[in-house]
Amino acid sequence: MASPAAPMPSLIRPRASRNQSQLGSVSLSSDNSASTASSRRRRDFVFVVNPSGANGRTGKQWTQLLPHLRTRLADKCNICECITSGPSDAIDVTREAIKDGADAVIAVGGDGTLHEVVNGFFRKGSPVRALDQGPDHLTALGLIPLGTGSDFARTFGWSNDPRQAIDRIVKGVKSKLDIGMIEGPNGDPHFFVNVADIHLSAKAGYFASMYKRFGNLCYVIGALRGFWGHNNRDMRIKVNGGEWRTVDKVTALCVGNAKYFGGGMKITPTVDPFSGDLEVVILQNFKWYTFLLKLHRLYAGTHLEVKDVSSMR
Repeated sequence: MASPAAPMPSLIRPRASRNQSQLGSVSLSSDNSASTASSRRRRDFVFVVNPSGANGRTGKQWTQLLPHLRTRLADKCNICECITSGPSDAIDVTREAIKDGADAVIAVGGDGTLHEVVNGFFRKGSPVRALDQGPDHLTALGLIPLGTGSDFARTFGWSNDPRQAIDRIVKGVKSKLDIGMIEGPNGDPHFFVNVADIHLSAKAGYFASMYKRFGNLCYVIGALRGFWGHNNRDMRIKVNGGEWRTVDKVTALCVGNAKYFGGGMKITPTVDPFSGDLEVVILQNFKWYTFLLKLHRLYAGTHLEVKDVSSMR
């Protein structure tokens, strides 16, 4: 549980967003006063489990992991197990847990489960608060990565070993973390902690869900399937309040707060999830064979050096 710079936390604390821009950010922070208050009573940790993650492997791994989890945490907190039953269920479960005063909500699964749990910390753009714990009570976000890709965890050098994740949670170290915000057509905000993307890469993610049985290879298969009938498009973009400009033949546009997507592709390789900046990477004029030829660069994070790839912060 470490990066070259400093120890990396497994628990993070959300607070209100600083702005309402199309790609805004939300700051996450620890609060010593809240931690002190929490220590006066037995803490409540809610584990939100997606049993169908990783083509069903998440549910099986969780069943095997639960005795170890109880051994490590039972004397420190109350453990609540919440099994999701379908799309968006984790959002609702998280909101209810926070309202009930949970000290931590921990996503157990892949990046999709984490994404839903993060959005459960908010409702209509505002943080969800505990109903009877006072204004200083904050709920931490935790992660046990048991999904197919677990790309968010890669940014921090975390493996898919759930026992290491439990060790991080037991230590309880917390840190700030940026969150990206997208404003949809109806004006409702939607939040992300990893990578938001449009056009081909979004199609690839959709098709990859059909090939989970192939493990991380499902993302490559999904991308190739996405190229079937795909047309690169000209797009108008504006960054940091600058002027609108047209970018020709866009294959994919990715906005990253963390480095990885697609089962280990280092798509936004220079981003720092604690810096307050998002990295925008644009792929232009890619064909299916271009994708295959540059695939090794996408995994290595060296694609920013090649033709038809650009980035900005």
